[in-house]
Amino acid sequence: MQTTPTSKKSEDEIRCWKSAIDYLSRREHSRLELRQKLQQKEFSSSVDLEALLDGLEEANYQSDSRYAESFVRSRILKGQGELKIRQLLMQRGVSRSLVDIALSEAEVNWWDLAERQREKRFGAEYPTDLKARAKQIRFLLMRGFPASIAHEIISH
Repeated sequence: MQTTPTSKKSEDEIRCWKSAIDYLSRREHSRLELRQKLQQKEFSSSVDLEALLDGLEEANYQSDSRYAESFVRSRILKGQGELKIRQLLMQRGVSRSLVDIALSEAEVNWWDLAERQREKRFGAEYPTDLKARAKQIRFLLMRGFPASIAHEIISH
């Protein structure tokens, strides 16, 4: 598929191309997400979506690498941990190597981020009883921080 919707393309191919560009103009999408959204369109059944997605990638309209970088930044701003971000990216079809690169380039101190999230939720005081400690550890684990960080922070 060429990078523009011209030159003897079917009407359905042109509609798919325009829909994909519309989705990508709003935010980055992984290839898997974009394929799933396009498959929901009634006019996509006669279109070779893999060729269309290849064309979008060749034209640099769609990039899993760029998507992963954007996703990591947004999730860090939401206070999510490395493990959760990794899992969500993998569910969205981003390769393990691109996930590793995006997370390593994020330049975030996961320990500090976890500590800020704990303090935001529970306040500056550290828990003294076992039940409160367990609650705060569970909170950090659910946010996607490793158990080692969660235990170290709560053991202050």
